[in-house]
Amino acid sequence: MTRKIVRSILFSAALLASLAAVARAQDDRICSTPGLAGEWGYTSTGVFIFATGAVPFALVGRVTFDAAGNFSGAQNSSTGGQVGQDTIKGTTTVNPDCTGTLNVNVYNQSGTLLSTSVLAFVIVDNGREIGGIFTSQTLANGTNGPTVATFNAKRQFPRSGQ
Repeated sequence: MTRKIVRSILFSAALLASLAAVARAQDDRICSTPGLAGEWGYTSTGVFIFATGAVPFALVGRVTFDAAGNFSGAQNSSTGGQVGQDTIKGTTTVNPDCTGTLNVNVYNQSGTLLSTSVLAFVIVDNGREIGGIFTSQTLANGTNGPTVATFNAKRQFPRSGQ
């Protein structure tokens, strides 16, 4: 009887350990730069604050991340009421705790750099969604301005099992 109990306990412990390893492996895939790879749609709203005053903005776009941490995409923007179509390119870093950083360069349709931004984010909903905040904004002329802005991105085509 004691042998059966010990075997049951050992079997249960081994099962729990393997389930924990599988769960950890799934989190590692999600909370990594390669885990971010794929197509995402996003929106962002906020205010850029410059010496001349506050300028509201809104963005909607699509971006594709690769497994190496690079991304590119296109967005429609409205900044202070000026509507435009922009190209974005940049790099990302994802930490094991599902937080990360985006370094974003925004270009106009002629390919001229308009601005660079740094955004902090967190991956949520089993890797299907990202929420974040702008931490810095610099115009192409070097002007820095505080920014009060957030963004939300959703994976356009969830991978199987998500």
